[in-house]
Amino acid sequence: MSVDTLICAATRFEAARQIGELPDGHPSARLHGHGFVVQVRCALPAPWAAFEGSEVQRLHQELSAAVAPLDHHLLNEQVAQPSDANLSRWIARQPALPPIEQLRLQSTPRRGVDMDSAGHAHLWRRHVFQAAHVLPRVPAGHKCGRMHGHGFEVVLHANQGIAAAISHDDIDAAWAPLQAQLDHACLNDLAGLANPTSELLSSWIWARLKPALPSLSWVTVYETASCGALFDGERYRVWKELTLDSALQIKRAPEGSELRRLHGHTYTLRLHLSAPLDALMGWTIDFGDVKTLFDPIFTQLDHQPLHEIADLPDCDTASVARWIFAHARVQLPQLDRVDLYETEGCGAIVLAPGALLALPV
Repeated sequence: MSVDTLICAATRFEAARQIGELPDGHPSARLHGHGFVVQVRCALPAPWAAFEGSEVQRLHQELSAAVAPLDHHLLNEQVAQPSDANLSRWIARQPALPPIEQLRLQSTPRRGVDMDSAGHAHLWRRHVFQAAHVLPRVPAGHKCGRMHGHGFEVVLHANQGIAAAISHDDIDAAWAPLQAQLDHACLNDLAGLANPTSELLSSWIWARLKPALPSLSWVTVYETASCGALFDGERYRVWKELTLDSALQIKRAPEGSELRRLHGHTYTLRLHLSAPLDALMGWTIDFGDVKTLFDPIFTQLDHQPLHEIADLPDCDTASVARWIFAHARVQLPQLDRVDLYETEGCGAIVLAPGALLALPV
């Protein structure tokens, strides 16, 4: 199967801003500051970096240089109305950066914007609720068949291309009635949630929120920090996140490059799976099954020297991500995307044709 590879880089900057277009009395209309995080995902031409395998390093350098004029500055000096969306567009226009498939700007841990290659800005807002649930249809002995609970997180995306005036405040207002129903509740007691899997919870939220928020793009539900589900009105996606502690040397790196030296990373690996909903179970696949089926591959990578894997041509992050994708699909045919980050936000995404680029935040 042919796959697409995106190279990712992320950086942080500290800046002040004042958004004058907001109503009087709005907190963001006053001079204030944020610790911003920006990530870009790019399909890079070859050759683009000094050598194959150094793309992540170079993209990080270019992104850091592009946002340097913003760091510890007043953003209004560069962008007249420095909203999250306008600031994202300014960064995407910087000439040193390659064409961007997706740009993510986080202004706080609970809000930001994802901008696609067409320039459409999807504002996002993160909400948290505490709830209990039980999955009544799991096999006997399954831990989710016992009453338990989670600190759920929900990330809502809304497309400014559909409603240009949409704001984070509008997302909050639309969400408020659902927050009142879900927080400190037993999900099974709510109408339509007799079997509250992450997948069914995401579509339950979609059905109730879409009429009040027509620009809603997708709903992401975090059941835990490492797994959850996404629904965009048509398709379900689930993911399972793992960490790998591995050593490596990039064989193609020239003498003198730090990438040629033996070093290591704590990788963040995210496996994305997309499949029709199982009508009986109410999920696409059991998160526990994903972990079990992937475990033989995990064992080959975790606490291992990646450069000694016989069929891995090199161990730059993109090559490792493609290797994981090819091997994992044998046991997990639902897999259509692999994200592998060597440091925060810096790494590679491998996608099957037609895979959804939208990510959990």
